[in-house]
Amino acid sequence: MATWAEEYREATERSQQRLRDEPHVVTAHYDPKLGRVILSFSNHTWFAFRPEDAQGLEGATTAQLKKIEITPSKFGIDFTVLDAQFDVGALMQGHFGSRKWMAARLGATGGASRSKAKVAAAQANGKLGGRPRKTAS
Repeated sequence: MATWAEEYREATERSQQRLRDEPHVVTAHYDPKLGRVILSFSNHTWFAFRPEDAQGLEGATTAQLKKIEITPSKFGIDFTVLDAQFDVGALMQGHFGSRKWMAARLGATGGASRSKAKVAAAQANGKLGGRPRKTAS
């Protein structure tokens, strides 16, 4: 059985190996002109996203968004004043919030869609008398 000190040393070695092997965040900032959070990586690539697309950042002020920190692991970002933390790998895969939050966002987007097919279906439904009125139960 490994001692606490051995487990700590092994975890530290794994962390250092990951930093050598995988791209990790080296800078993170909010650009108000672009309206984007921009992350630069150790392999000279970058990733940007709109704050309104991320859970906990929607409606944040520029001052709040500028207070961004890279986590000690260098694989996450933290907006301390907003209590919002993100795993960079998840962000890059399109996971900008919890499943429930993302489902609500997708549902709102789908409901607001104005495709030709949706407009035609609404018009056809209207010719039939439309949606029945809700009754108090």
